[in-house]
Amino acid sequence: MLRALQQLLETIYDAPCGHDVRDFLLTERRQLPRQRREAAADEELVLIERRRSCYLGLYIDEAVLARLSAHDPLRSLDGDNIADFWTVLEGVSHFSYLVWNTGHARGISQLELELQGEVDKYIASFWLLRAQHPGHRPRELWPALFKKTHVDPRLPPARRELYAAATHYSARFCTWLETALLSDRPFARRAAIATLRRFYRLGSTRKLRHIDSLGGRMHAVAA
Repeated sequence: MLRALQQLLETIYDAPCGHDVRDFLLTERRQLPRQRREAAADEELVLIERRRSCYLGLYIDEAVLARLSAHDPLRSLDGDNIADFWTVLEGVSHFSYLVWNTGHARGISQLELELQGEVDKYIASFWLLRAQHPGHRPRELWPALFKKTHVDPRLPPARRELYAAATHYSARFCTWLETALLSDRPFARRAAIATLRRFYRLGSTRKLRHIDSLGGRMHAVAA
């Protein structure tokens, strides 16, 4: 499933990263750096130092993968598996985005990584729901992702602020995306895909500026 999700994102953005996420997968906490074993979330992108070398690893808790194996979101994405699906999708998103940017000699900020991850959760879920239910217009997706989920209050204040900013900006961008993708005009849908691909290639500052610029264009696209 992880490779299928990676290929979905690579297809949407026309941005293959050149590495298979499965080769970097960790599923047991004992594989994590010692200082992260107790505090690790169900999904984390980590750097592992061994013998003077650093390795990138994507940790996804084996229980999450087991639940998704039993209730495959690629066959049926619904309320029972979407939370686990978003956990895995976010990990794949972080991995692919980091590796793609590294391959193009670009540094990225933590805000950029989290912002892109939220957008990826929305667009991948939208893509699957439309494929699984062609006649359905998944308007319930936006509030489920951006209104019904909350930042963990136990996180340090700086981390909470970062996640809140990523959610705020991604919610605004995905509002525009939903308007364009659900439009009856083919031009609007094509414009949404083109915008997604440009957005993927922007740095964090330009991403935020681009989102700020979309407000006046939203109604024009939907008209």
